[in-house]
Amino acid sequence: MSFYEQRILPRLINCACGTAPIMKQREKVVPQARGTVLEIGIGTGHNLPFYDPTRVTRLIGLDPSGTSWKLAGGRAAQLAFDVEFIGLPSERIPLDDASVDTVLVTYSLCTIPDAVAALRGMSRVLRPGGKLIFCEHGKAPDTDVCKWQDRINPLWSKLLGGCNLNRDIQGLLAAGGFHIEQMDTMYLPGTPRFTGYNVWGSAVPA
Repeated sequence: MSFYEQRILPRLINCACGTAPIMKQREKVVPQARGTVLEIGIGTGHNLPFYDPTRVTRLIGLDPSGTSWKLAGGRAAQLAFDVEFIGLPSERIPLDDASVDTVLVTYSLCTIPDAVAALRGMSRVLRPGGKLIFCEHGKAPDTDVCKWQDRINPLWSKLLGGCNLNRDIQGLLAAGGFHIEQMDTMYLPGTPRFTGYNVWGSAVPA
């Protein structure tokens, strides 16, 4: 791993994923998590302040970057429930089948190299009645915006650790074995349209 990937990139992503519009999105979805929660791509812990301690009993955070998790610092220490960090990529979920009540994934499907394999793993570990809660940016519905996403994506992906602007989130969820229960979409205010198209909601194993 290069110096950029180990030292600079986690801090760059920490800043990019902590802007006011994105934090507002996190505030919408994270409180829906309940029981034993697996958070995919927990990163620097931006979601931690939004978990409802009356609903969550345990949090397992999966992320390949230990450097990112170290930046979580006091966010994790202040939680009223147990938190476990696992330093593995999202395609490798080392949990038993039907072992979690909620899987939470926010702004991570854009980066996971094999997102479909990761989603199949998320479906595997969900208990009956469990849900996937998601909030992602992705491929815009407007042709002009899509063209800009496709043009910018190669350089964007290299600079931001494999983040892709133009992934079809709904399509990935379906290919990964999920049925979308509820979903909202919009361009986030105050962000460029080529990065700002968001989809969020809940899904269950199909």
